[in-house]
Amino acid sequence: MYTAVFVLTLVVLVSHVAQGLDNGLALKPTMGWLHWERFMCNIDCDTDPDNCISERLYMQMADVMVKEGWQDAGYEYVCIDDCWPSHQRDAQGRLQADPKRFPGGIKKLADYIHSKGLKLGIYGDVGTNTCAGYPGSLGYYETDAQTFADWGVDLLKFDGCYMNWTLLGEGYVNMSNALNRTGRSILYSCEWPLYEWPFHKPNYTAIRETCNHWRNFADVYDSWSSVKSILDWTASHQDIIVPSAGPGGWNDPDMLVIGNFGLSHDQQESQMAFWAIMAAPLLMSNDLRDICPRSKELLQNRHIIAISQDPLGKQGYRTAKVNSFEVWERPLSKKRLAVAVLNKQEIGGPRGLALSSVPGWKFCDPQCNVTQILPQYKEMGVQPLHSKLVVLVNPSGTVLLTVSPISSNFKSHHNLHWQDTSIKDKHSTIL
Repeated sequence: MYTAVFVLTLVVLVSHVAQGLDNGLALKPTMGWLHWERFMCNIDCDTDPDNCISERLYMQMADVMVKEGWQDAGYEYVCIDDCWPSHQRDAQGRLQADPKRFPGGIKKLADYIHSKGLKLGIYGDVGTNTCAGYPGSLGYYETDAQTFADWGVDLLKFDGCYMNWTLLGEGYVNMSNALNRTGRSILYSCEWPLYEWPFHKPNYTAIRETCNHWRNFADVYDSWSSVKSILDWTASHQDIIVPSAGPGGWNDPDMLVIGNFGLSHDQQESQMAFWAIMAAPLLMSNDLRDICPRSKELLQNRHIIAISQDPLGKQGYRTAKVNSFEVWERPLSKKRLAVAVLNKQEIGGPRGLALSSVPGWKFCDPQCNVTQILPQYKEMGVQPLHSKLVVLVNPSGTVLLTVSPISSNFKSHHNLHWQDTSIKDKHSTIL
């Protein structure tokens, strides 16, 4: 006997799905590279020219993205985070790049990125200052939006430091409107709910109408404990945040730290699998100039990316907790299901879980075709409803599968997986 927490009822909300930001962007989760977790606010170009925040860094990343297959895999944005500007605006009140580290200015950098067939992202803040103390956009929303458009920026990450939390919503909406008025397509990445959660539950209807994706929780660190904390927060709030996600707007659990220092390979596979299950933006923060082949292969895995970019546009969620395993499921197009099984026991060796105990397995009536994506791609063939198949999962590792029912004779409550739904956890005992 074991106890599971899983999704038993799914309430259809077809008429209540929030309207997304109507700018035609982020119809699938955004893919690209973002400097912050790996390079942070390193502005010391005198002693560390290869790793400081400068136009050189982004040009080199763009070169590697084209040369080493990242662009072909779907990664298209090269994103600047904090610490790029001068500490003072120019005489016309416009933001300006630090002249020593960006001697050509952002327009020149954007032109270079575009010449590679890629897109440029930049960073700003809704408040008086950025988190690192550079000029924020409060009082300058129209000016900054037009400046970004004039430079050829394609994405704005808009932080929430140095701002009264009661004014966050107004600020984020004002910048969204200002960006749209420029006439340039600029993907809008917000941190609105992150800064409101300490005070009250954010209004995700308004957030989805305003932003293309939005951060909910703390910054990711290069550690397994950080990745786990993001998964735990997401699962505990999934009834609130999952219904808000879909084409045009996505929950953002922060950057992929795969290829850095803190995660074992099994843990890197787990982050990649769960970011795909969560329909999360895939924004890497690593050094693409020097990345181990296994991490590169994982980040470019076309089968995982296909789950991430699935056209149905549904975010997955946790459906079971049992015996230190977690099971997460994501409805996919063509009435398929992606299943991720995480072994949270961080001692011992691989442990087994019977696939017939996975909640979503119930639609395999009479049988399903199963494909293992991680840790190795493997066709597992046709499996019956009462399959004896057991997956072995390493400590802190994940087995990622796709399941395709062969019969269309689904039980009605499982058909709701593929409709617009709200997630509510129920407790049940499974024998």
